Amino acid sequence: MALFDLKINGTSRSVDVSDDTPLLWVLRDELNMCGTKYGCGIAQCGACTVHLNGIPTRSCVLPVSALGNSEITTIEGLSADGSHPVQKAWDQLDVPQCGYCQAGQMMTAAAFVSENKNPSDEEISTAMSGNICRCGTYHRIKEAVKLAANLSK
Repeated sequence: MALFDLKINGTSRSVDVSDDTPLLWVLRDELNMCGTKYGCGIAQCGACTVHLNGIPTRSCVLPVSALGNSEITTIEGLSADGSHPVQKAWDQLDVPQCGYCQAGQMMTAAAFVSENKNPSDEEISTAMSGNICRCGTYHRIKEAVKLAANLSK
């Protein structure tokens, strides 16, 4: 066990865990932040996506020892009041069906629209291709990413 000081959603948090503990389990089990979901455990589905220094990152395979002084943003930190353009778009278009993958989808979309304010359908498909939705809400996800990009202009 080792003590790690993490900056999560703008707040410093200390955890005492094994250095190989994945960030996902630190968030969920140690800090009771359950918005980030476990999906596959091998960084293939995207359910566990968080931002690491603004970059979408799969938390299920990222050991806490690799974080250093990185800034971590989870779905809980996107905005407290639902005012982030991605949150507004997801709500307005009623994107989720079961909702399980949506936190990861939203985190990927948030990073994407912060860089691309006028994405094409192809760019959206490419950016979101690493996130799996078992319910198949891909059309609504794509429309929400377009709306979020427009809202963030």
